[in-house]
Amino acid sequence: MNRVPNPLIDELAADLSPVRPMKLAHGIALVALAVVGTILLVELLDGLWRGIVSGRASEFFFIANGMLGLLGASSALAVVRMAGPRVGNSHDGARWSLAMFAVLPVAALVMLGFHGDLHEVAHDPYGLDCFLAGSAFGVVTFAALVGWLRRGAPVSPTLAGTFTGIAAGALGSFAYGLACPYDTLAHLGTWHVLPVVLGGILGRFAVPPLVRW
Repeated sequence: MNRVPNPLIDELAADLSPVRPMKLAHGIALVALAVVGTILLVELLDGLWRGIVSGRASEFFFIANGMLGLLGASSALAVVRMAGPRVGNSHDGARWSLAMFAVLPVAALVMLGFHGDLHEVAHDPYGLDCFLAGSAFGVVTFAALVGWLRRGAPVSPTLAGTFTGIAAGALGSFAYGLACPYDTLAHLGTWHVLPVVLGGILGRFAVPPLVRW
């Protein structure tokens, strides 16, 4: 049987062009470059804290920044995967990392409350600066992840936006945390956590309109 020509299909096919496939490794490399670029930017603008290598950093410094880095990495990986939806695409790693990270501010507030030192948070002279700087330095990662999502087709733009903001806030706070010499539990467990909260909220509402077709 001869095929009957269909001009409508021919017109639609005429506008098609090859698209480079999205590879997970490329997305991971993009995020890695964004983080390295952010750390270099922190070094240029503020200078990394030399106390890290001289042994002056407390255990809270490494715990808090380690948790921020892990949360940012797992959330960014989840976003990279969301750009290319597939069967069995799970984001449990990011969710568990977020649950683990929530222990940090809860532990800080509980310990401060037991000792009657909650006023330390409100009277922290450097807290607001760290909050604003950590949030601002997350912009590089935020832009990289939004650009990656725009190339793909996330099934849930709202969830993708939330994790984009969380990743950006966590990695921005992590990068700036390498320059912050104030390593008390009260400071790290509150002011370095707030960029993650702000990022998640902003990502939840700002990213979906940017990535919808």
